[in-house]
Amino acid sequence: MFRRDHRYGSLIAMIQVQAAFDRHPRVAALLAGLLSATGFAPLNLWPVTLVCLAALIILIGKASDRRAAFFYGWLFGVGHFTLGLNWIAHAFTFQDSMPHWFGYGAVVLLSLYLAVYPGLAVLANWWIARRFALPPLASLFVLAACWIVTEFLRATLFTGFAWNPLGVILLPTGAGIAATVIGTYGLGALVILAAGALMFAVHGQARLAGVIAAPIALIALVGWIAPAPPIPAGAPRVRVVQPNIGQEEKYSVEAEYRNFAKLRALSGEPRPAPRLIFWPEAAIPAYLDMEPDWRARLAGLLGPGDLLLTGGDKVYFKTVEENGVPVSKLTGANNSVWIVTPQATIAGRYSKAHLVPYGEYLPMRNILEPIGLSRLVPGDADFWPGPGPQSLTLPATLGRPSLKMGVQICYEIIFSGQVIDRANRPAFLFNPSNDAWFGSWGPVQHLAQARLRALEEGMPIIRSTPTGVSAIIDARGQIVRSIAPNRAGYLDSGLPPALSPTPFARFGNVLPALFALGLAAAAVATRRRSR
Repeated sequence: MFRRDHRYGSLIAMIQVQAAFDRHPRVAALLAGLLSATGFAPLNLWPVTLVCLAALIILIGKASDRRAAFFYGWLFGVGHFTLGLNWIAHAFTFQDSMPHWFGYGAVVLLSLYLAVYPGLAVLANWWIARRFALPPLASLFVLAACWIVTEFLRATLFTGFAWNPLGVILLPTGAGIAATVIGTYGLGALVILAAGALMFAVHGQARLAGVIAAPIALIALVGWIAPAPPIPAGAPRVRVVQPNIGQEEKYSVEAEYRNFAKLRALSGEPRPAPRLIFWPEAAIPAYLDMEPDWRARLAGLLGPGDLLLTGGDKVYFKTVEENGVPVSKLTGANNSVWIVTPQATIAGRYSKAHLVPYGEYLPMRNILEPIGLSRLVPGDADFWPGPGPQSLTLPATLGRPSLKMGVQICYEIIFSGQVIDRANRPAFLFNPSNDAWFGSWGPVQHLAQARLRALEEGMPIIRSTPTGVSAIIDARGQIVRSIAPNRAGYLDSGLPPALSPTPFARFGNVLPALFALGLAAAAVATRRRSR
């Protein structure tokens, strides 16, 4: 009797959910999108994301026309991005030239734009499914392919904003290892397929659900049993410094010496064994190529075999005449990483190439500045982009051979397939960052995306940030060691080894594009078989 009542209760619940979808499909789409964002860090509720995407797939099937289909996808995206990107509002609390409440409006405005991309994926899926009378499985394959395309477009158009790609939710499951072949955008398609399997299971099509879910489960199993190789005994020693210097202190002249004292103490005393010491993005308020006193100060922290890798600006001036008097005027800057030697020389420099619009430069400055808008990073001159991914050679020191290092400063690390010089592959990536702007959600989401880059490239990543999360990530995307947010500390470790170049490291985003074509071919084959 209990079983019968339980069965009837489940049936009634399903009917009620179905009725809610029928009565308020737009509300259902918006709510599903909002809840889907809980699958990202810090909550990592990836099963909720799958349920919400399954709900979206059901809504697509109920769309009466193209406008409704696009609107369901767009509303889903509005909810999804508004919650997932809530950390952006926190950045505005450090900029007094604009009202702090504007940060919340900025999150919503950005979400209204970003939601266009899932809207386009849903619209394309709906139109193709109707135009070619696709069965449900074929339609699912098409949606997964469309998601690859639209996520790539989101990361590319108008300088791109690749934050929180859907596939990042697979990291806790082990299935993220598929990124070594199909990249981050391909992982997003796997998430769509997993949500489709859930939808089929709910509708009583267990066999079809199993056919889809079984390969994904196998991939996850491979991810769990394929760890990165251990750190060899003779690996270069690294020290990663997290000084816990908040954004409110970073640009304070009064706090300059106090901040340097923190960095100096956490770097440790010089020792005979050579080390690579990593400091965060913009760690020092000096122009190292122009201030030999600062170079000497930094060199004094280093042992004879050490190198210091630190963030700091490179500035450019030009001479102009004001009232007949020549004046040196700041015209631009690079956000850079410098290699400082024990001899107080600069052994190399990397300049950030993928800059943050409205953060490091103000687009349409002549229009936006007069109406009170400014960039979030203090300063009158915009940052200029560097040449792009390149490998810097760390010179050989006592007891350590030369080593190639790639650099991706902060935001750059989120762009799949754009982080290394493939013709001159480095041994590891350094990702200095300043996540002190981004509240509690932003830093952990940033870390998760760095882990995806490590997986894709088969390469360890060193992260140093002022307030966290600083970490050493191995070539399988696993965190070897980390420092929690809002704590001062350091990490000592051997440098994890790189793996042989992964398929993705060799061919980049050609592979997710081929995966999208493969999904389209599977849709065609499924349609023919069903007919």
